[in-house]
Amino acid sequence: MFSMQIESIESHLAPKTTHKESPVYDSSKRGILVLEQLREVLQYQDLIFQLVRRDIVARYKRSVLGVAWTMLNPLAMMIVMTIVFSQLFHAVEGYPAYILSGLITWTFFNQTTSAIIHSLVWGGAFFQRIYVPLSAFAISAMGTGIVNLFLSLIPLLGVMLIVRVPIRPSIIFVPIPILFLACFALGVGLLISSIAIFFPDVVEMYQVALMIWFYITPIIYPIKIIPENLLPLLKFNFFLPLLNLFRMVIYEGKVPTLTDLLSAFLIAAVTLGIGWWVFANKSDEIVYRT
Repeated sequence: MFSMQIESIESHLAPKTTHKESPVYDSSKRGILVLEQLREVLQYQDLIFQLVRRDIVARYKRSVLGVAWTMLNPLAMMIVMTIVFSQLFHAVEGYPAYILSGLITWTFFNQTTSAIIHSLVWGGAFFQRIYVPLSAFAISAMGTGIVNLFLSLIPLLGVMLIVRVPIRPSIIFVPIPILFLACFALGVGLLISSIAIFFPDVVEMYQVALMIWFYITPIIYPIKIIPENLLPLLKFNFFLPLLNLFRMVIYEGKVPTLTDLLSAFLIAAVTLGIGWWVFANKSDEIVYRT
């Protein structure tokens, strides 16, 4: 992933010295690491934009269907699962739209966190050649995921029209759950990456955890089929409030309450805060361990 355009990135980022003195780096003058990472992200925002653009172009430029693949993938999954589970969950109104709204949300989280982990854990060769804030690659992976998620809304709206699920004005709130989902995915990705640098097996364990996480989340089945004695366990599924908020505004057509917004916001903010703090404090070690 990092072998592409390394020379062009280096040429833009390499310092142009006009004096004979060599630059001196004094780590003691660094501020709070969490804020330093944020400052550097703002400083390298043009690089982040170029990385997102590169990822989108590289993914689709050799594809005959282009960006349509982003729409076809969740559609294909929806068709298969609708055929398999439609009789079992026929009471769910507009079941194909219910499935698809969950699938595109989960696909975004799955792909974004996996891309962040891959870029940070296996990008050591590039990180050691030139200084770039590592968080820039994590944020660019999140940005690419957001673009794909917005593209996935097109087939979702089409399916809603086909199965006669009304598109209501509450859809204007959809950027809010997407923002919360993005912050949650970034926090999880940074946290897992920080651990995986020291324990590489965590990467494979995370993929297994994702599969389990998918099936214990009401994505392809309604929450009402879960036995009452197991419902308290859902409080520990931090992805669920974000999924519910997304479905609320686009599938159910409801305006979220303050409680719904606050619950999703706290999960996203706390997860991002923990992930960012751990990553910022381990970023120097990450460069030398990758």
